[in-house]
Amino acid sequence: MGTPPLASGPTGSHALRPLLDTVLDALDAGARARGGPLPAGGPAAVARRLHDAVGDVLPDHGDPHALATLVHALAEGAADPAHPLCAAHLHCPPLAVATAADLAVSVLNPSLDSWDQAPAASALEALVTRTLADEAGMTDALVTTGGTESNHLALLLARERHGPRLRLVHGANAHHSLPRAAWLLGLPEPVAVPTPAGLLDPTALDETLSRLRGPLLVAATAGTTDAGLIDPLPGIAARCRAHDARLHIDAAYGGGLLFSDRHRPKLAGLDTAHTVTLDLHKLGWQPVAAGLLATREPADLTALHQSADYLNADDDTDAGLPDLLGRSPRTTRRPDILKIAVTLKTLGRAGLAALVDQVCDQAQEFAALVRARPALDLYDTPTLTTVLFRPKDAPDDTVAAIRRRLLTDGRAVLGRARADGRLWLKTTLLNPHTRPHDLAALLTLVEGHTPT
Repeated sequence: MGTPPLASGPTGSHALRPLLDTVLDALDAGARARGGPLPAGGPAAVARRLHDAVGDVLPDHGDPHALATLVHALAEGAADPAHPLCAAHLHCPPLAVATAADLAVSVLNPSLDSWDQAPAASALEALVTRTLADEAGMTDALVTTGGTESNHLALLLARERHGPRLRLVHGANAHHSLPRAAWLLGLPEPVAVPTPAGLLDPTALDETLSRLRGPLLVAATAGTTDAGLIDPLPGIAARCRAHDARLHIDAAYGGGLLFSDRHRPKLAGLDTAHTVTLDLHKLGWQPVAAGLLATREPADLTALHQSADYLNADDDTDAGLPDLLGRSPRTTRRPDILKIAVTLKTLGRAGLAALVDQVCDQAQEFAALVRARPALDLYDTPTLTTVLFRPKDAPDDTVAAIRRRLLTDGRAVLGRARADGRLWLKTTLLNPHTRPHDLAALLTLVEGHTPT
């Protein structure tokens, strides 16, 4: 068989071109075989088909057709976020230009743990992160794997600034990663403020903060996972100032509104936070992963500093080589910033704003379609791109069964959320190519699976 070719170097492009054709052909063939937004048959059937296609994962002798076989099997068994009826989660269809940039990263394989492994990538990351931090009213930002890592980092920086007695106060609507981060970091038991209307109420927060002692960290949310709601950030910030509490805002979902002149005002108060979670593999149309943690005070980042003589020796740093170890708790780190930079540069503010406006408009259109169908209930007018609806008067177990039936049949991918004491079907609209007839078809599917 000889020595396998490399992806980079003088012959890399010649080796990659035919392989890219193989991948693209297998992706197309796999999608055709799937025939919808999700593979049909449920978990057992998908696993069986995959097992049959792959066979022996580590054979005695290599299979020259393995790339085509495995990519086809993966595509056939994939949930396709670019399909208009795949609308359950904050799982966006990535832009082609961002995906192409990701290929360049894989080819060059830079690692952002030392400058000599990623000279241009480290400079690009510094440039782009500060630009995005400025958009959020912050001064600097770290690249993360997504909202969970960003929230974890936010609590870590706060603990190092205020001590191990720091107590997290969050709304019951907050992302699960926040109380989990408090547990992982050994912080005191978090205090969850009830959010019966789905939002962290400043008055209820004030009452909670009034009875607590010690350093406090309040976490607000700009784009809840269940309903896409934005907490009243200015009121929350005022209560934090009054009680000398630190403020973190999880804007993993809603942060994309910063690109839109129409929708940016919904994020008023974002710049009052000490730290902000952003995530561009949601309303940024990036391949996973593309998270950031933005910070108002760069001094907070000194807590991440580490020394390893083989990566950031003092004499190298003194001689002008950038020290990258303080930019993440991870060591080996892929330059996810390239795809983000390419997207920002290619689309510009106007192009990104158009995408944000389009999917927000879709949510309003979908809500209007739900309202127009007497057999369906709408939870509320959407704030972002999440719409909750359910068959009128259906019990919760029926709602859950409808969702599972559509998943098992491979017809549609809907999420689920609890609100107002009931179970709702959830759509998270992130595909700018979705059209009104697609949305109508989704409702027709739900109605067709609702017992009469």
